[in-house]
Amino acid sequence: MGAQEERNGARRRFDVADAAPLLLDAHGTVTSWTRGAERLLAYAASDVVGTDVAGLLTADDAARVPELADRLRADGGWAGLLTARRRDGRPVPVMVRVTPAEDPGGAAHWLVMLSDLNGGPGWDMSRTVLEQMVTGSPVGLAIVDTRLRFVWSNAALEQFGGGPAGQRLGRRLGEIQPGLDVEDIEARMREVLATGEPLVGYEHIGRLRSAPHRETAHMLSFTRLEDERGHPMGVYYTVVDITERHRARQRLALLDRAGQRIGRTLDIVRTTQELADVAVPDFADLVTVDLLEWVLRGGEPGAPGGSARLRRAGHRSRVPGTAEAFVEVGAEAAYAEGSPPPRTLVSGRSWRAERLDAAEVEWASREPGGVEVTFGSLGLHSAMVVPVRARGVTLGVTTFFRRGRQDPFDADDLSLAQDLVSRAAVCVDNARRYTRERDAALVLQRSLLPRRLPAQDAVEVTACYRPADELTGLGGDWYDLIPLSGARVALVVGEVPGHGIDASAAMGRLRTAVRTLAALDLPPDEVLAHLDDLVARTAEEEGLRPSPVADSAGDSMRAVGSGCVYVVYDPVEGRCSMAAARHPAPAVVRPDGTVGFVELPQGPALGAGGPPFESVELSLATGSTLVLYTDGLLADGDGGDGNDGAADRERLRRALERTTASLDVRCRAVVDALVPDRPHDDVALLLARTRRLGADQVADWELPADPAVVADARKAATRQLTEWGLQELTFTTELVVSELVTNAIRHAGDPIRLRLIRDRTLICEVTDGGATVPHLRHPRTTDEGGRGLLLVSQVTQRWGTRVAPEGKVIWAEQSLTDLP
Repeated sequence: MGAQEERNGARRRFDVADAAPLLLDAHGTVTSWTRGAERLLAYAASDVVGTDVAGLLTADDAARVPELADRLRADGGWAGLLTARRRDGRPVPVMVRVTPAEDPGGAAHWLVMLSDLNGGPGWDMSRTVLEQMVTGSPVGLAIVDTRLRFVWSNAALEQFGGGPAGQRLGRRLGEIQPGLDVEDIEARMREVLATGEPLVGYEHIGRLRSAPHRETAHMLSFTRLEDERGHPMGVYYTVVDITERHRARQRLALLDRAGQRIGRTLDIVRTTQELADVAVPDFADLVTVDLLEWVLRGGEPGAPGGSARLRRAGHRSRVPGTAEAFVEVGAEAAYAEGSPPPRTLVSGRSWRAERLDAAEVEWASREPGGVEVTFGSLGLHSAMVVPVRARGVTLGVTTFFRRGRQDPFDADDLSLAQDLVSRAAVCVDNARRYTRERDAALVLQRSLLPRRLPAQDAVEVTACYRPADELTGLGGDWYDLIPLSGARVALVVGEVPGHGIDASAAMGRLRTAVRTLAALDLPPDEVLAHLDDLVARTAEEEGLRPSPVADSAGDSMRAVGSGCVYVVYDPVEGRCSMAAARHPAPAVVRPDGTVGFVELPQGPALGAGGPPFESVELSLATGSTLVLYTDGLLADGDGGDGNDGAADRERLRRALERTTASLDVRCRAVVDALVPDRPHDDVALLLARTRRLGADQVADWELPADPAVVADARKAATRQLTEWGLQELTFTTELVVSELVTNAIRHAGDPIRLRLIRDRTLICEVTDGGATVPHLRHPRTTDEGGRGLLLVSQVTQRWGTRVAPEGKVIWAEQSLTDLP
């Protein structure tokens, strides 16, 4: 049996001819039993005629018989559902219709029609009941023919526009709703007509002529109507307004997009711009975000120097150029006193105007040219101002506008705007706090790294630093250049394990320690030995006093395992010495452009303990470039740690050979070539191109250990100063030479050597073979000696001693900048 035959069969089961009739007297006794009743309940007529009808029902329904009899007599009939009991005891649900009947003799009877509910589609309702259902239904109902012309509709359909039912007859949907996009709706109707398959829950979104300013949403369901032969007669459809549900979904979708798109970075201006971008065009036509100046600076509320002025931090308009007509991003957003934005900023309460009247134009800003911008000229008719508040503090205001055919903002829109801005406000406040903390961290980093390398004539130097922690900019790598006596310089590059502020603090302590040790003029291996001992002892002392936070290590503990390379270059002799503590050996770019690597013995990491450090010395041609770097420079982009030494050196060699520009450009080019934008490790690179002091800048003399040569030494120094044009320093220099040479003769011995160096200062050095280092003291009035070094310290800029292979060197410097 086909689907059409099944539908026709179901329809026939509701025919009166299919019902099983029986007759009852006024007291409910069965007086007549038909074959249909016998087929339905399996009782023979002889079994039931003369018995009470209650005996044919289940116990629950049998108890209802007295009540139903009263209703029959009062209403003149009854229809409803009961459960009969077959002869075999099986319950049979039946539809029952009872109507009064009289025999020719005038006796009262009741005609009962029984219809089996099993396999039946439902109750065969009367026309009156059906009319009540369709006319009184709040759901819009309509029937169109096969040409999609209206043939019937109920009153509820009028709420969706198109006029009363009489005006719809014979017309199509597009004719009665000209502003509605009906092509998709009629396509669905034709599909149902063609296939016979009903379509349920189709949603249509558009604008009705009855509400042109409001986007509406409706849910439609379509069912094909057929005649007795199964031929399509038309389409019956229902319409339900789901606009509020649709708008609720839109609000949730907007908040979901806001959660995904706002606050993706910790940049204040970008976060506010993301808020404006999310709200336009789905929610508003124009959005402006103004923040207090101290917020944009990452300041704190109420901090000294804070300002209550607003600045435009972000805006977005459906119409290009409209937002700029008010205030450009970054400019001050000045509003008239008492206008909604300042009131909202002070009160912290939102403001809404469904319709902007003429008085509201006074709070519009002005363009730089002084032209007043009015809301009317831009077509803006509705506005809201919402405070940007986070953690109880107002950070600024956000203003929403609508224009053109958009609905005015209602209370639900204000609630949505407040949710939207509150989410963005937390992100803005997080970005503000990050800005403050990052600025503080960068100040720390700048204070720990040299802002500029000291001016000197030994080397031409430049450096690059790129931290792995791009958020804070903090790392544990460092570089330094330290001027030493005798026109020499110390070049240092080192690294502390880890990243962040703890590593940066540990780096600062190590850098300070290195500078302090460098002032002692010790050889590189001894500097590293003292540094290693300092790190180990400090870590041991802090280890005896554990931190309250068990999982955090102090900066001294972080310093354990640090690496460092220490290089001393002498521009007079063109030689350098160096030592390393678990650090990559420097590279050397020769004047001809070829690149080599120093064979430098590797000492243990600082604080880790191990064999002693070793120094190496080498001569460098003028114009050679020393390349000092941390191992982050050789780490590949996949997070490798540079353990393949040969391959890493080859990569560095190629990068150094490719760059032949200025030293600054070469330094940046090497880092860009070898280091990804987001490195896995901190990177420090220092390039130092060597120079040599000319022969006309250095003069030296070998002196015998004879007191008589002191006068000759003074004369030789005077002649050299005259040759250099430094006669103004003659008296002081004679005094220094006399005292230092006399002390060497008296307290040390051969060999004695006097050297003058004209660099940025005038340097006087006396070398002797003694191992005793002199100390400055304040002699008493009765002392015959001990005043020499005191005089030297008072007439020179600085003085000191250092250990030399043949003994020691005592030196003193005089400034040349004060000379006429």
